[in-house]
Amino acid sequence: RKPLALHSFQEKIDDLFRAIDFLSQKKIGALIAIEKEISLSTYADRGAEIDAVLSKNLLVSIFFPHSPLHDGAAIVKGDRIVAAACLLPLPAAHRLRSPFQTRTRHLAAIGLSEETDAAVIVISEETGTVSLAIKGQLERFEDKDAMEKRLLGYLKDR
Repeated sequence: RKPLALHSFQEKIDDLFRAIDFLSQKKIGALIAIEKEISLSTYADRGAEIDAVLSKNLLVSIFFPHSPLHDGAAIVKGDRIVAAACLLPLPAAHRLRSPFQTRTRHLAAIGLSEETDAAVIVISEETGTVSLAIKGQLERFEDKDAMEKRLLGYLKDR
């Protein structure tokens, strides 16, 4: 049996991917951390509490430019957006090579994925490119199906 959080997350995964697609096409920067087994509550507690069902429109609204919540990360647990505007840890020594340069969002994604088992999605506001940080490694995806497959594979892997 799948853990409840993962099962409910899969029901909402289409909304997540539709939001990522929209944000990427419009070049709206975003940082979305998906909790796996290690709790992200210490990071969520430092942000703005949302505690709402994950939806494309809500995620897009959070990251819309000039939204009071657009800076920082949205934290997703199961089928819920727990919090937004969360500050994530930056890695002690960053090893970002080009094409990432030094972008705080990308660094924060790496930092959280080093400290926890979260999967962290980053959308670049410069290029609209989608990247995924897992276990301290940042991978850039041109192909959204490949990113979806990698993310789902990682989250299912226990």
